[in-house]
Amino acid sequence: MSDNGTREALPLASAAQVRAEVRLALKGGTWKVVGVVTLLTIGAAAGLVTPAALGALVDVVAEGQGAERIWWLAAAIAAGALVAAAADGLGQVGATRLVERVLASTRERMVARGLALPRAALERAGAGDLVSRSGDDVAVVAEAAPLVVPAIAGSAFSIAVTAIGMAVLDWRFAVAAIALVAPVYALTLRWHRRAAPQVYEAERAAMAHRAHHLLASLRGIETVHAFGLSRPHGRRIATASWAVAKWSVRAQTVVNGFFARLNFAEFLGMSSILVVGFWLVREGHGTVGAATTAMLFFLRLFDPINRLMIVVDDLQSALASMRRIVGVIVADRFKAPDRTEPDTDAIAEIDAVDFAYTPGHPVLGGVSLRIGAGETVALVGSSGAGKSTLAALVAGVLEPDGGRVAVAARAEGPAVALVTQEVHVFDGTLRENLDLARPGATDAELDAALRRVGAASLLALPDGLDTGIGARGTELTPAQAQMLALARVVLLDPRLAVLDEATAEAGSADSAALDGAAVAALEGRAGLLVAHRLDQAAKADRIIVMEHGAIVEEGTHEALAAADGPYAHAWGLWNRGRA
Repeated sequence: MSDNGTREALPLASAAQVRAEVRLALKGGTWKVVGVVTLLTIGAAAGLVTPAALGALVDVVAEGQGAERIWWLAAAIAAGALVAAAADGLGQVGATRLVERVLASTRERMVARGLALPRAALERAGAGDLVSRSGDDVAVVAEAAPLVVPAIAGSAFSIAVTAIGMAVLDWRFAVAAIALVAPVYALTLRWHRRAAPQVYEAERAAMAHRAHHLLASLRGIETVHAFGLSRPHGRRIATASWAVAKWSVRAQTVVNGFFARLNFAEFLGMSSILVVGFWLVREGHGTVGAATTAMLFFLRLFDPINRLMIVVDDLQSALASMRRIVGVIVADRFKAPDRTEPDTDAIAEIDAVDFAYTPGHPVLGGVSLRIGAGETVALVGSSGAGKSTLAALVAGVLEPDGGRVAVAARAEGPAVALVTQEVHVFDGTLRENLDLARPGATDAELDAALRRVGAASLLALPDGLDTGIGARGTELTPAQAQMLALARVVLLDPRLAVLDEATAEAGSADSAALDGAAVAALEGRAGLLVAHRLDQAAKADRIIVMEHGAIVEEGTHEALAAADGPYAHAWGLWNRGRA
């Protein structure tokens, strides 16, 4: 949630949705699951041989039986250890492979769904939330699941088989251990299930909030420095970081309380076995060897129980992250806004649109606009007039609070393309960066798109289209990056292109070339241009002048320049400034 309380985070998946995702990932692997269960059961059963043989060895020594009996017991211990190690090892490997299969499937589906989320959803949720889920939460699950799932599977079978073995040895040992220790473990689990999930989820949410502020500051680092906003941004990040620290301390407190209860159960279980064993031997109902076997059984039972209880903490943390990961996959409410067709032959119709980022503070009020086929409309106005907000509504990045936005659909592909001041060059080849807009495009099509927007210099890179660019390759100039983005528009071939000050960041030295590239990219299609210079707007078919979230003037450059209105005054100041 944002500082103003309006941010709408991506949803958390329910336990049923997480189970459904796991079943989907395991589809077709039923026999592998059966094989893992069988191996773990065999390993647990074979693990009972060693404590049983050691207990019998005590009685053999006490009763003075022959050495042959000792050798047989030694052979049984060796055979049991080998079978237990082999079966348990293979079972753990199989369980880990199944876990990795689930993780791989879930990661792929989350990334695919995350990339398919409409921009409006990301604006509402904040990029930090998605980045945190795809980074922090995936890391938590990837680290915990390969350890937790095999440990739970192995421990469950070991506990069940060992408990049966204790009952067979003497039912009083089983009753003593289970009756006293099981309630402690049950209460510990109940306490942990109530305390841990909320703490871990709050910790993850705090991490996402911190990531949001970090990303916002890093993306606008130049603006932050230019306006001396380092301290307020630093305070926001510090506040978010302290929130993470607070929840981390609370999470560690839960962990400490958890282990304290486990230590108490450990003491109680060993004491009960010793008391029952002493009583049985004194009353003649058992032998020292049987009591030894019972204690060894309990120690063997105690280890998987503790392991199971300990990984429950990791499991709760992993499940909290898994709910956030699957929440992206099942984010059905975050769908692209349904766009109706324009009532006229216009490419886009905006009717009485209202919008506010924060309730009670409107940015746009009752704005109406038509963009005809092949028409370029320029938006001008002072900073904060609502130009970029209107462009984002037309592009589908934002959804209006009231009114209607209609854009003529295409048979295939998106009807609208948006290019902003901030364009991204992906790590990869020049070809791969262009293929994003039209997968499978031929070299001739890529070449033509670059040349159309005046980016022939990119074709002169050392390896042409196969030249590596981005952070790990050839670094493009701001102007080249903007031309690359405009070439993507040409390849995408939308019916409407929205350029939100798309040529503002490259510097005045490249302004003429970028203006020409923008004109070339808009050729043959409708365009909505948020102009940062009036000479750009002057070349448009129609100019819209905005102030305080409303349209105050509309017309051609010639008509507006001749009128005695805001545009004429601004045009006069522009010309005097250039002179």
